This record gives sequence, structure tokens and C-alpha cells, in this order.
Amino acid sequence: MAGSATLSNLETPVARLEGKVAIVTGAGGSIGARTVRLFLEEGANVVLVDRSAPALERVAAELPPVMADRYVNVIADVAEVDDVRRYVTTALDRFGGIDILFSNAGNDGPILNVTDYPEEVFDLIQRVHVRGCFLACKYTIPHLPRGGRIIVTSSVVGVQGVPGNCAYVAAKHALVGLIRGIAKEVASKGITVNGVNPGPVDNDFMRAAEASMSRLLGVDAAEMFNRKIPMGRHAEPSEVARAVLFLASEDASFTTGSCLMLDGGMAS
Repeated sequence: MAGSATLSNLETPVARLEGKVAIVTGAGGSIGARTVRLFLEEGANVVLVDRSAPALERVAAELPPVMADRYVNVIADVAEVDDVRRYVTTALDRFGGIDILFSNAGNDGPILNVTDYPEEVFDLIQRVHVRGCFLACKYTIPHLPRGGRIIVTSSVVGVQGVPGNCAYVAAKHALVGLIRGIAKEVASKGITVNGVNPGPVDNDFMRAAEASMSRLLGVDAAEMFNRKIPMGRHAEPSEVARAVLFLASEDASFTTGSCLMLDGGMAS
């Protein structure tokens, strides 16, 4: 039929991150691993950063062999300056630049009232989340071109509080502040800085937190959260990864200083 499209004359879709170089911290966790896979599928070269060698090995084992020359694993503590410089240098030496930073590394602690919360654990959580993100931005921004992207994993608790988790809540609020402040610093350079703020996610990290919260509150925390989420369920890690891809792509070229809520309406 005249004027109808056929497979032969349709344009081949262009990978959204073709030729880009991305750093993903916390790459060994579920959100990091899903994002790494998605970035690779969309054409990026990726530096996977995590402090756990076994976690990085598990992620690599699940990637197709054809992708092996487009990623590299770096074992690093995101809060140590020398380690941060090393993963930045790895990206530059291996792939020739940096276009995208996904600052995703995080940790959690016990679910306890603030009066019982261990001071050393509070400090450790700030160190990984806040200092880790600060250092990642500090040492990658000088290498980002116009159109560079920074995405930071905060949380629904970055905009609200929950009982028994003062350290994590404080860290995630601090990340929102970093996102908004740094976004204004680098906007004139054409670099965007945004956050993803997931609610409860169906992964091991969240299940461990909910087990502790259940003991503190005397209720099933997973069910409690599902009742609070208008969509009635936890997010899938792949849903968070797709949001990160959006913010890393040209589709988000005029989005900066924002926090994309991925909470099923929980904080609305």
C-alpha cells in the first residue's frame, strides 16, 4: 500500500547512550546491577564500582560475554579519596572520558530508636552516602563534558521521616541537598544533576531493613509499607534502573536539581 511503513524503511533505533562512558557506584547491589545492564544495552561503556569483589563478580557473571570489553570492575571504598581517584582514572584510561556518574553506593544500619542508635554506625552511614557522593561529584565533574549527567540515589525518606532509622534518613536528606546545590553550581556548564528517590524496593537490602523494623514496631513492616503505598506494592529494581536511564539520556536534557520520586505515590 502506498505510504505505508515497512520494516525495510523504518529507521533503526539508536541506542540512547551510544558511545557514552558511565561510572556506577554500588554496582554490586540490585539497583546498581540492573542499571549497569541497561546502560550496556543502550550502548554505554561502564565502570562498575563496589567494595565487594564477590558482588561485582556476580554482576559480571550475568552479563553477556559480548559485552565484556565494554565494562570494567573496580573494587573501591567510595569514601576513600584514593579509591575515588582510582575509579575515575580507570574510566579515563580505559574508555577515554566520563559522561555519566550514577552515585548509587549506600549502606544501612540497625533499626533502633535514636537514643539507642550506635554513634559509630551513624557516622559510617553518613560516610558512605554523603561523603561518598560528595567525593564522586568532586572528582568526576572536572572531566564531564557539556551534556554530562550526574544521578544520585536518594530515597523516599530523603523527603520524609520514618521511625528507627535516623542515620539513613539523615543521609538521604543530605543527598537531596547535595543534588540541589551542585545542580546550580554546574548548570552553566551544561551538566545536569538529579536524584532518584525510590520507596521500598523488592530486594535483599529492603528485606533486611524490614525484618529489623518489624521487630522494633511489632508489625509486619513489608505489609505496613504496602498499605502506605497507593499502588500497593514495592518497586522492582528494574523500575528504578529505567528511571536512572531516563535521567542519563538526552530525554532529560532540561531536567536538573530534581528528585524523581519512585515510590508508588507513598510521599504524595
